[in-house]
Amino acid sequence: MVLLRQQKSSLKRERDSSPSFRSQFPSSKVPKSLDSKTEKMISILADAGCTLINRSAPPSLPSDPNHLQRHLTNLFSRDPSLSSHFLAGFSTYIDSPNNLTRVMSSLNPGRNNSLVRHLLLVPSIQLELMNMLLEKLPEFFDINPETSLSLQDDVGRLIINQFRWLDFLVDPQAFTDKLMQLLCICPLHLKKEIIGSLPEIIGDQSDNKTVVDSLHQMLREDSAIIVPVLDCFSNLNLDDQLQEQVITIALSCIRTIDAQHMPYLLRFLLLSAKQANVRMIISHIRQHLKFVGVSNSRATQQYKLKGKSLVDHSEASILDALRSSLRFKNMLCQEILKELNGLQKPHDHKVIDVWLLVLMYTNADIALQRSILKLLRKKIVQDCIQEVMLDQCIRGNKELVQDFFPSFLSFSEYLLTCKEQKAMELGIHLYTILFEEFNNTNARQEVLGALITHVGSGVNFEVSSALETLSLLASKYAPELIPLSSHINGILDYLEVFSIANLQKVYEVFSHLALSGKSSAGCFGSSIANELLMIVRKQVSHKELKYKKIGLIGTLKIVSCLGDASNVTRTSQFGKSNAEEALEILKTSLNSCKQLYLPLILFYDELTTVLNCRTLHRDIIEWISKHVGEFESIFLSDLEGGQLLIKESYCGLEGELWMNLDGDISPICLNILPLVSSSSQSDSLQILPAKFLLLSAVERLTNQGSLGGIDALLGCPLHIPSSKYFSEAGLQSLTEKQKQMVILSLYYAANWIRELLNAFCTQVAGRLELMSQTTKEDIIVKLLKRLRNLVFLESLLNYSVKCFPQSLPELHLLVEQCGSLLHQPSKMDQLARKNENKKIHDSVPSDKKRKHKKISKASTSSDVNERLQQPTILDVLRKAGSLTSQEVTNEDSSSTFSKSGKAEAPDQTSSDCNEPVIIEVSKVAKALEIQRFKFRPLQLQCLAILTFSKNQDSCCSDPAAELPLYLYLLRDLHYKLDCFTPSSKQLLPRCWSASDGFNKITAEELLNKVKPVFPSLKRQFECAVCILKGGGEICQDHWKVESAIAGNPDICNVMFSNSSVSTLTIKEVLTCFSKMLNLPEMQMNKPVLSDLLQSFQPVKIPDAIISGLQPVPLSGTIEYLYLGVFSFLEDVLNIACSYSFMVASESLLTLESVVISLQGFLDKLGENNTTTHSGVIQSVLNNLRCRLGISAQKLLKHNWSDESLENGWRNKGEIVQKILWIYLEHSESTTSLLDELACTILPQVTSWKTNTEGDHHGFPALCPATFVAWYRILHEVNLSILNKLVKEAAHLEKLKAGVQPEVVQRHLTKTHKCVNVVVSLVNICRMHDKVTVHAMAVKYGGNFVDTFLKAFDFLQVHFQTHNEIIIQLVKELQKATRTIQILCSEAKGLKQTAITSKIPSTKRSMERFLFRVKALFHTSSSGCTFWMGNLKHKDLMGQVVSSQAYVDDPSTNFDEDKTEAVDENQAVSPASEDRQTE
Repeated sequence: MVLLRQQKSSLKRERDSSPSFRSQFPSSKVPKSLDSKTEKMISILADAGCTLINRSAPPSLPSDPNHLQRHLTNLFSRDPSLSSHFLAGFSTYIDSPNNLTRVMSSLNPGRNNSLVRHLLLVPSIQLELMNMLLEKLPEFFDINPETSLSLQDDVGRLIINQFRWLDFLVDPQAFTDKLMQLLCICPLHLKKEIIGSLPEIIGDQSDNKTVVDSLHQMLREDSAIIVPVLDCFSNLNLDDQLQEQVITIALSCIRTIDAQHMPYLLRFLLLSAKQANVRMIISHIRQHLKFVGVSNSRATQQYKLKGKSLVDHSEASILDALRSSLRFKNMLCQEILKELNGLQKPHDHKVIDVWLLVLMYTNADIALQRSILKLLRKKIVQDCIQEVMLDQCIRGNKELVQDFFPSFLSFSEYLLTCKEQKAMELGIHLYTILFEEFNNTNARQEVLGALITHVGSGVNFEVSSALETLSLLASKYAPELIPLSSHINGILDYLEVFSIANLQKVYEVFSHLALSGKSSAGCFGSSIANELLMIVRKQVSHKELKYKKIGLIGTLKIVSCLGDASNVTRTSQFGKSNAEEALEILKTSLNSCKQLYLPLILFYDELTTVLNCRTLHRDIIEWISKHVGEFESIFLSDLEGGQLLIKESYCGLEGELWMNLDGDISPICLNILPLVSSSSQSDSLQILPAKFLLLSAVERLTNQGSLGGIDALLGCPLHIPSSKYFSEAGLQSLTEKQKQMVILSLYYAANWIRELLNAFCTQVAGRLELMSQTTKEDIIVKLLKRLRNLVFLESLLNYSVKCFPQSLPELHLLVEQCGSLLHQPSKMDQLARKNENKKIHDSVPSDKKRKHKKISKASTSSDVNERLQQPTILDVLRKAGSLTSQEVTNEDSSSTFSKSGKAEAPDQTSSDCNEPVIIEVSKVAKALEIQRFKFRPLQLQCLAILTFSKNQDSCCSDPAAELPLYLYLLRDLHYKLDCFTPSSKQLLPRCWSASDGFNKITAEELLNKVKPVFPSLKRQFECAVCILKGGGEICQDHWKVESAIAGNPDICNVMFSNSSVSTLTIKEVLTCFSKMLNLPEMQMNKPVLSDLLQSFQPVKIPDAIISGLQPVPLSGTIEYLYLGVFSFLEDVLNIACSYSFMVASESLLTLESVVISLQGFLDKLGENNTTTHSGVIQSVLNNLRCRLGISAQKLLKHNWSDESLENGWRNKGEIVQKILWIYLEHSESTTSLLDELACTILPQVTSWKTNTEGDHHGFPALCPATFVAWYRILHEVNLSILNKLVKEAAHLEKLKAGVQPEVVQRHLTKTHKCVNVVVSLVNICRMHDKVTVHAMAVKYGGNFVDTFLKAFDFLQVHFQTHNEIIIQLVKELQKATRTIQILCSEAKGLKQTAITSKIPSTKRSMERFLFRVKALFHTSSSGCTFWMGNLKHKDLMGQVVSSQAYVDDPSTNFDEDKTEAVDENQAVSPASEDRQTE
């Protein structure tokens, strides 16, 4: 469009007849003589070829419209006065509405070819004519916009149409100003028309600021014009500044405009986004857009009940606008992901975020979809996306979500494959609401198909989550699932591959379907019940035990569903009720496994679980009560006056009553020995604990939670073999069968007491209104005595199994796969035979060993593995890092048997049998640990015993003899916490597995149940510390007194050590404290965390510690509690340094866990953007880190006595490694400390002769026994520092021009220290001949060179500036690589496989180092040169090996030492040793 300057008119016009409008515009300069002017105007047009004679039609224009324009332009140019007369006449002419319409109309309706259009192209009259037409426009404001008029009949629109697409504007700014003034008073329909036509009217003018400002002002007054305004903004030619202003205007409208206009606004904003403003646009849209989930909840519920969905079409339009915009601009998706990823606080996330993820996922390619899914998981784990947000998206919005159903389903599928608990829970919820909302068959089939795919994945947690979802759906929508059951029936074909927990879920799903099918009238539903019952009956009657046990699990799950007291419907008039069918299948299952004790144990345990969780029908309860009523006749015997009626021997063994807590009034005893000796009833004792557990559950159910009806069992004695068989020579005199009977009697007795504790702890752990305080106190006393009995029995059992290895029967079924339940060879039997053969071999005289070896080889030729000495499970766990320091440091000291093994062997000579054997009750029962999984587990309610304290009948006010009881419970708590420790889940052995019931609780539930025990943990801890210090009066015979009160027999070789039990108690309390403190759930449960920290507070935190912190933490805050715990444990460490290295080291590890926990808490605050106390916490954290390093230094420099070390430094390498790592990690300068230790301290160890000679360096913990541990840690820490320096170098390399020379110099200096450390460590091999040390030198030396190669690009960039220090680096490293070459050569010659396996990778690294150095010097412009040659074959002492052949050419026999020197004027051979010829 051509823009011409405005031509000034010499004529004036009259005012218009509309004074209200004309007052807003300057008057036109037109003379008053209208008639003559009109005629003159008509005459001028006629001369130009245009006639106005026909009043019923538009003016007749010449065939060449351009001729008209040229004629008028020339005419008015020659005589400007004619233009005024022409305009005056034209104004008079168009006063008539008919004439106005005629001059704006065209003979050709398809073309805008009116007379006014041609006149507007005459420059001299354009502006005046425009003003004239604009002044006419208000006359037509009163047209009703609801009447649809054509363009010819709507004069207002017709006037605006004349201004469109003009070739030029004479004065665009003046015209725009007047048009904007008129626009302010236009009616809404005409205002929208004009605004939408503005880009076509004003064209590509240079300054549109007036238009933008005017439209902005109008938007403030009336947001209804937003759509044409946005359309105008989109089509105007705006510069960058105006474009930003327009976007700002649009963003300000998000909160105010109507929902129906929101799609246009969003589309405008997103399509206008550029890299500079896209994040701002996305942020505003997220903050202010509200469209889904705000509908009326009552209306939504009503529509939902009618099967309809309440959908606002504006919301669908908004989603469509977002979807199309995201598809059009790929940049938007990436920026949205960045925006969402940058949000940290949960309250910053909104429903729109979920929709944005769905919309992007729908349009995205595979790579972007993966990014979206990862972000979704991250936000769910951070608790930023919650269930309520998904509910707002989906519930009540079926039609809105319909198009995005596949995307939501993909989200569900992905979330169920995640390992994080929150992600799986949200995936289950998403599947559930999709099934609920989409009630059409196809959608529900897709949901079920996806769940079945998860079930078939084989991943345990994924299978479990999918089955949990199916169970949830079956419990709520069983009638809807019955027609779709064909999609899930296939699960029943693969029951044997499921774990027990998943099997229960499978049967729960089909039990709900069966129950619903029985209630429905259709035959299809009842067939499901019949088929399920048929499958279960087949399984329980199957000959293979694994299928029988699968059937038992199914039986009990069906009984829990059909036999529920609320489900008593009948299928027909002659059919059985649900309870009757449940009872029938219960009887069938019991009859099928009466002679199979492992399935029967499972049956009783599962039935007990059902009774504890469900309220069964009265008939079922009565049948179970009648069945458990047989308990007394099978397992109990009558007493008279607390004594046996008849005393007799059983298979040559005399029996007696043990552990009688009721004395002479006890009417019954537990019949263990008679049942063990009976060939027909010996196996019945396997079901004793499980059946008693069922009996106690029935008693609580029928007696309002009380066990008063069976309280005699708590105090009744046990009939087991006489205590005289447990003397030094007693067991040796027994036959093999008698030994087995003794061991089994102890085993069954121990498990009986375990179940007594489980049952009766429920009476004191909770609140029972029917129980008196006296009764409760009596139960507490008996529970403490029973716990003492249990500790005593397991000590004897451990001793017996150690002497005579035997596989114990399983009393608790704990397996992951039902297919692996039975029919597998017993590893314990093999272990027992192996140990027995080993002991027999040791007892045979040396002259007969060769003959015995031949016999053994011939008899075991079928099993080669039995001839090999395999490592024990404790050895495997120690290498895996699963054992704590207590098991590592006390492996030898905790042994309760003679090291010579003479007292352990069953076939020793008589002189050996009389050697005393000490059984200490506080030691770890190692012989039983490998079979611990067969024991009945202690439940969490037993931990309540920790809160009890028995002071009566004691000769001491605070008896130390109670510590072994608490130690036993603490070890059990330790094993349970191991189940929730991430690092130990994969390494947890079977013997430490928790019970099946325990596996069902979460870590959060565990913490809530253990929470009441926290104060008791500290009380026992302080008692143990007091005993360790030797404070207070301790009675040496207290254990025997308490043991006698509890009814334990007096066995002289069962001993009690105060120091040992106190040390182990301290260790277990610290271990449990550390494990609980660092559970992920603990960081998210601040009340429990505060209670745990509060329980271990000192009396007062020293003022010196508080005053040294800036800012000072406030009392009661979480950081203050952490500070208090650290001070408390620090005092314990200081005390332990005088008494026990194990306690001191465990205290240090606990201090480290406190620091790690505080760091995790601070990180959690950072994720939530909670910075209120972050500065104070960071100050406390820095202080604790410094003090942790000082404590580690104290342990390493402390002069330990022989008593405190417990067997010296032997077997303490692992704990020394941890202490040294803490010392290095938390020192002020790790690099400097590492350099001092490696270059100054460590080389002195090999020259030591006695301990006193090595004290001068100040580290008694560094000795020949711990040298390897120090050597390894120094290598690892040095390598980690080098890795950090390489990453820092990569960062500096990217900056290039921005790096200061001082920064590079400091970085190279740190690298030089690392090189010095590795050179010193490698060269120590010249004085140390241990193969382990040489292997580590080759391994870590090669890794160091390989890491150092990554920094060569950085060295090459800065070589010209820092060539001197870089050359020095290469020269120093050459000393280490030469020694490594010698180590490799010697290892090959001596066939040291520990070293040779590491040689190839190390050689490759050094070869690469050689050529990178060559490239560095060749590309540099310095005076350095590079050469490469062959090395002489020398040993570590520098002597030439005579076997190496050399050429007598003097040119090749160069002096190796001289060629090492490198400077700027001499050749360099930094890696010449890598070319060694062997």
